[in-house]
Amino acid sequence: MSVCIESSAYAQKAMVLFHEGYNCAQSVFLAFEDRYGIDRKTALMLSSSFGGGMGRLREVCGAVSGMFMVVGLLYGYDDPRDSEGKKELYQRIQTLANAFEEENGSIICRVLLGLGEGKDSPIPEARTEAYYQKRPCGELVGIAAAILEDYLQKHPQ
Repeated sequence: MSVCIESSAYAQKAMVLFHEGYNCAQSVFLAFEDRYGIDRKTALMLSSSFGGGMGRLREVCGAVSGMFMVVGLLYGYDDPRDSEGKKELYQRIQTLANAFEEENGSIICRVLLGLGEGKDSPIPEARTEAYYQKRPCGELVGIAAAILEDYLQKHPQ
């Protein structure tokens, strides 16, 4: 599967949001704000902890976490005894994770960025032109959003 971010409105929106300074999770999550009923500020605050692979721990990519948050809102369950709902949601999550990994080789932030093992400093880097040139994050949020857009079109609620 080769994802085309140029033809995806959600990918374009996610990439613009990232270049405005939002983290990867916020960029993907907010790109789909027309699909869920959360006000913008709450959506941004809810997704804010997941940037940098979860608070710069460099674990699961924030773009992937943003996808998962949207899917939870659209297809999630709210009854802890809903085994079938839980199973269906986890299947959706694994499908999306596999699609992202197929496209990028991993869903782990440190691997995607070519960093060493362990967490990073909690201090985010300044968003300069050099930052955007050395980081693939802008493209990764676009890829995540395009994958999710395709999934949503093929799996209506």
